[in-house]
Amino acid sequence: MRVAIIGAGPSGLATLRALTRAGFDAVAFERGTRVGGVWTLEDRPTAAYRSLHLITSRPRTEFAEHPMPDGTPDYPSRDAVGAYIESYVERFSLGERIRLGVGVERAQRRSGGGWSLLLSDGGAEEFDVLVAANGHNEIASWPDPPYPGTFDGEQLHALDYRDADAFRDRDVLVVGMGNSAMDIATDVSHVAARTLLSVRRGSWVIPKRLLGQPADQVIRPWVAVHVPWRLRQPLSQLLLRITVGPPERYGLPAPERGLFQSHPTISDTILSRISHGRVVPKGAIASLDGDGVRFADGTREHVDAIVWCTGYRVEIPFLDRSVTGDDPRDMPLYRRVFHLEADDLMFVGLMQSTGSAFPIVERQAQLVAERLAGTWAPPDPGRMRAEPDERRRRAEKRWGTQGRPAMRVDFDGYMHELAVELDEGRERASLVAR
Repeated sequence: MRVAIIGAGPSGLATLRALTRAGFDAVAFERGTRVGGVWTLEDRPTAAYRSLHLITSRPRTEFAEHPMPDGTPDYPSRDAVGAYIESYVERFSLGERIRLGVGVERAQRRSGGGWSLLLSDGGAEEFDVLVAANGHNEIASWPDPPYPGTFDGEQLHALDYRDADAFRDRDVLVVGMGNSAMDIATDVSHVAARTLLSVRRGSWVIPKRLLGQPADQVIRPWVAVHVPWRLRQPLSQLLLRITVGPPERYGLPAPERGLFQSHPTISDTILSRISHGRVVPKGAIASLDGDGVRFADGTREHVDAIVWCTGYRVEIPFLDRSVTGDDPRDMPLYRRVFHLEADDLMFVGLMQSTGSAFPIVERQAQLVAERLAGTWAPPDPGRMRAEPDERRRRAEKRWGTQGRPAMRVDFDGYMHELAVELDEGRERASLVAR
């Protein structure tokens, strides 16, 4: 059995490791010249700008099979994470099975099963199984529809942001309330003449440390799994209000949803920069206006440059829409891994976690490897088809219908779910073997 893996970021590498450990003939195709995905040390635009640090703590981020080196700080830098991923490849001798500089232009399913791949170097190869692990933070999403008016200054997306030097002594507007927006606004505020932060919707701001420890370690995994989030949420919100204060105290909009019902911002620095007057919060944009921007509150500000931190599009360009549907975000997958129609197509990393992705994709990859090895068996087709619908209903009830509800997973809950699924699938496989 030959297995093709598309992508050599954390998801693809975890899959390659799990499959080669299980004895499969697996190959990972990576269009870049170095591994790592968004964390690559290759000098090209990625969502990981130079000043980026992890927003999930080291113990909650590292691969279980490959801990980060002793002495690694709680929140290592982009370069440290990139080097860690490269050390993962070296430790498990994965390099010989990675085709660097070779992307997959198109993957076509054969009528009898299996996949034909058209490669970016003009070659073509055939495989029995395809694992899509290409990530979803590499294609910029711009405001749609665009804001009215025209702007005379520089505009760029966070994807193309590298460092703050280009904005020295300029008036800069950063648009967004996510982690990238907070980091970039903080970064730029140290060198810009003025830094404005346009926030349309409110979000909770969580410091990286609470009660003397990394914030994502305050609630223990057992509690996160077994105590309903509706019970934990008011206590966690009270803790934030006592230790940090509500976002509106800093001039930011009040959060529209509860802490565990939104995508919070993780930042130690943005509230401090606002408090020192180095970042000025503004509301939603009304229109672009030549050398400035008009806001919904009627004010106008002079602006030399705009950095749009407006997220990324989910695209799987090598697969036909008949496979992915019109919007890959809504594609129903059993346990966010297995395609419902093609049993030789699997996905690793096509989810949006409330925590780190590394441990999740490591466990997803284990599920893929055991499925192909026959040590894990799927449930009956009816249960497989019902599971994605039920998952989406729960997600929309918690997080709402905007964004990527079908992809949203609670980190601790989903890790527990995958562990249970592995155990149950092994039991099903043993019953079949008898």
